[in-house]
Amino acid sequence: MTERRIAVISAGLSNPSSTRMLADRLAAETVKTLREQDIPVTVDVIELRDLAHDITNNLLTGFAPPALETAINTVVSADALIAVTPIFSTSYSGLFKSFIDVLDPDALTGKPVLIGANAGTARHSLAVDYAIRPLFTYLHAEPVSTGVFAASSDWGANADDVAPLSARVERGARELAEAIARREPASDADPFDPETYLGKGRSFGHLLGGLSGE
Repeated sequence: MTERRIAVISAGLSNPSSTRMLADRLAAETVKTLREQDIPVTVDVIELRDLAHDITNNLLTGFAPPALETAINTVVSADALIAVTPIFSTSYSGLFKSFIDVLDPDALTGKPVLIGANAGTARHSLAVDYAIRPLFTYLHAEPVSTGVFAASSDWGANADDVAPLSARVERGARELAEAIARREPASDADPFDPETYLGKGRSFGHLLGGLSGE
């Protein structure tokens, strides 16, 4: 059976971070669920904090340095995406949004996405559905029904008392695994070919410098 590939983007700013902890749990549970179905899978984790300067430079110049180019290629060519961001000022972080902004608008079309978010308190949990989900829907991705939010209390000594994080992780991972299993594996086409990366009818100037040619 063809191996599937999952890209994971973590927008945590600290090291270690609860954002990365949540990303790792979501990835591990998805891999477990797929392997129970005898579907081989690999995971590539992208720490956006390591690419922050490259992302800014790309926004300013329209050119992606090699490390960022590799990260973009990983996301675009993956069978599915796990995207986890901290919540700042009731929405996704600026670093998270900036990375999404350097992707071609059509790069995530049809791609299954499992959304994760974390913040200090549970009152920010609705940001998954009123801020992050609409972003991926706008990009024509296919976010699964369950978005997984984790508050600081989910990691503490009293975690899992009510609506346990582990149950939410399992549900979200199961939905992503089901979406991956239903889809044809991602092709091995060259992601930098205009037809692959940009889609039909898009100019090469868009790829190289954010130029629409219009």
